[in-house]
Amino acid sequence: MTPQSDEDEVWRQIVASFNDTAERDPADQPWPDSENLPAESPRRVVREPEEEALPPVDGEPAELAEPAEGERADADDEGHYVPPPPPPLPRTDTTAKIGWAALFGGPAFLVVTVLAGWDPGGWVLFAAAAAFIGGFVALVVRMGDGPPNDSGWDDGAVV
Repeated sequence: MTPQSDEDEVWRQIVASFNDTAERDPADQPWPDSENLPAESPRRVVREPEEEALPPVDGEPAELAEPAEGERADADDEGHYVPPPPPPLPRTDTTAKIGWAALFGGPAFLVVTVLAGWDPGGWVLFAAAAAFIGGFVALVVRMGDGPPNDSGWDDGAVV
């Protein structure tokens, strides 16, 4: 028999037994010992923090006294991730700012004129559409398709 015919036979057996009911009792199936639970689960004892144990600060009552700096800060911060501050946004040059303003400003002006009910002249509509197209073209042309100037001699995986 070839490996292909063995595989075909296995698939035929799987398909033939697809709708059959399980004949084996689930208790007879092997069960890993690591999945077994202990007979009696261990009990947890939760104690309330003792408020009286903290000394009053500068004559304040005990319930208003703040804990010392290192006492409770570790318990409250445990398990919480505080991400580092994000890096600053890159600076853009004037040409890119004008391109973005034209890209969004042209359609925004058209939306405002429609919502306000104004009747702009034909040259205003042309200027808004030209600003949109000009801003798009300016940003696409400035994108570039080469590696960054500071990449060095190793460009990584180049196909």
